[in-house]
Amino acid sequence: MIILQTKDLRKTYGAGEAEVHALDGVDLAVEKGEFLAVVGTSGSGKSTLLHMLGGLDRPTSGTVTVDGKELSTLKDEELTIFRRRKIGFVFQNYNLVPVLNVYENIVLPIQLDGSQPDEAYVGRIIEILGLQSKLQNLPNNLSGGQQQRVAIARALAAKPAIILADEPTGNLDSKTSQDVMGLLKVTSQTFSQTIVMITHNEEIAQMADRIIRIEDGRIVVRG
Repeated sequence: MIILQTKDLRKTYGAGEAEVHALDGVDLAVEKGEFLAVVGTSGSGKSTLLHMLGGLDRPTSGTVTVDGKELSTLKDEELTIFRRRKIGFVFQNYNLVPVLNVYENIVLPIQLDGSQPDEAYVGRIIEILGLQSKLQNLPNNLSGGQQQRVAIARALAAKPAIILADEPTGNLDSKTSQDVMGLLKVTSQTFSQTIVMITHNEEIAQMADRIIRIEDGRIVVRG
């Protein structure tokens, strides 16, 4: 079952001689439960692609469909709600709320949506990610690897259709990077969670189920 799809996706910045084609006709299909890595150098278009997949920016043309819903058909407020319910984000700089403890950070998106967390499900995520003893800690009392685990738990907690990870190991040392990648893979398999990860690190990308390469806004290699 295809959970995420793009068709002829294009994003253009500027005009005339200054025109830049950040995405130049990207066709992509991701199966439910798949762990996909998108690799490319800086400026290749991979971050722009992630922003389009997550509804953080709108394409110049083409479509993005997540869990059967074409994002371009949603108004801004509808898109915000859809994003909160259907798309989990894991960023390089964690993006945790410093005044909230670990547990509060994990369930925050669910509470913002006016819902109650599935305590059993959240508890299982916390256990798999090894955060049981850290739930009352504030983010600044955690290591980088622990903060990234919290970010992964937060992304998983709302049971999103897809998780988008933007250089999730970019701020971590090699040992911690391997640990975090292992946890991403485990959570993908355990919860049949679809993950699309952007990275420039070839070694990290090898841990995904499939790798695609993007250059100059186009997919040049499909795994």
